[in-house]
Amino acid sequence: MSLATIMRELARGLAVSGGVVLTALTILTVTSITGRALIWAGLSPVPGDFEMVEAGVAFAIFSFLPWCQFVRGHASVDIFTNFLSDGANRVIDLVAEFLMTVFIVIVAWRLWYGMLDKIRYNETTFILQFPVWWAYAACMVAAAIGAVISLYLLFEQARATLGGKPLSSRNGGGVH
Repeated sequence: MSLATIMRELARGLAVSGGVVLTALTILTVTSITGRALIWAGLSPVPGDFEMVEAGVAFAIFSFLPWCQFVRGHASVDIFTNFLSDGANRVIDLVAEFLMTVFIVIVAWRLWYGMLDKIRYNETTFILQFPVWWAYAACMVAAAIGAVISLYLLFEQARATLGGKPLSSRNGGGVH
């Protein structure tokens, strides 16, 4: 199995896990809203639903980022770059890849320190009283995986740019 395949499957698997969490949060939210609406029938909202949604959505966002980057799904403004040469576009892509890598590495690093802070102060959520660092840890793991994938993609983009070759589409259908 090639490194490209491993990185692709890692990004895809992380995105799928984020999707599973988002689906579970949707079911949780519908259940909680139904409980609020039918309180007269003896139902009740799910305690701590906002806390679970907050933590889960943060994880899902960090889970989707590596896949979006892998498939070149970030927004780009082609109206300006269509008139540039292939070489200039490769350099722009390399700079964008570099900036995204710097961004995700900084975010992962700061999530690490945020998690350590939450552990040190034993901060918990208000209703469920689960440790806040759990959410930080989940997000940090997803961001760290994103950083590894981003570094790989930066290397591949640099190789393509220096070799004067266009980087082939990573999924055949990504926005670029």
